[in-house]
Amino acid sequence: MAPSAPSSLQVIAMHGWAGDGANWTPWQEVSAPLGWRWSCGERGYGPNTPVVPAWNGDGRRVVIGHSMGPHLLSADVLADADAVVLLAGFGRFVPPGTEGRRVRAALAAMAAELAEGPSEAETAIRAQSLLRRFLAEAASPDPPELLPPGPADQPVGAAGRERLRQDLALLERSDGLPAGFPSGARVLILEAEADRIVGPQVRALLRQALPQAEVVSLPGAGHCLLRSAVMAPVLDWLQGLGGA
Repeated sequence: MAPSAPSSLQVIAMHGWAGDGANWTPWQEVSAPLGWRWSCGERGYGPNTPVVPAWNGDGRRVVIGHSMGPHLLSADVLADADAVVLLAGFGRFVPPGTEGRRVRAALAAMAAELAEGPSEAETAIRAQSLLRRFLAEAASPDPPELLPPGPADQPVGAAGRERLRQDLALLERSDGLPAGFPSGARVLILEAEADRIVGPQVRALLRQALPQAEVVSLPGAGHCLLRSAVMAPVLDWLQGLGGA
């Protein structure tokens, strides 16, 4: 018999760089029969209004973050989590050595493409082109046509570009677990084995930083986890946490 779901569980979900808070809608729909409460963060890279998620009321508290999502949450929110689910996540993004130099060079090139140009229209389209190329790499080996709607669907406005630049700099500075990461929390790591954004060295560093974590590897999965069976193992794991 499957364990009973923690009916008072509340979830804070946070997307990663170039992501969109609406991407969590399928998760909310699937878990709706369980009565869980969701608060989805939104950085506002595209037309959506930024949303800073916060805990609300009693109940077991779970953070689900994709990629750099946990790094985009406040330390106070993260510190109060009872459990954390990391989807294609990382602690330190730039690894040491030769691979780290390659990653830093790639981040610098991305930052240059987000720099303000001679006209608003040209700069907005250049930023959109960058996001499309990044997301195609993140989707691989799946086709980018499977990506849900998001900030890359239109030219990127000035406010969105500024947030992208800020978060790109944060990405480069991330040298460990995000501030406030709860030392006593249960942790589930889902690794995408074909991830072209978070490489094997970075994934290994995350496992070393969280030796208590349960790890699920997804063969053939890319960074965006488009065709991977992600929701089922996560929801099963959360149901196994027990009541509040």
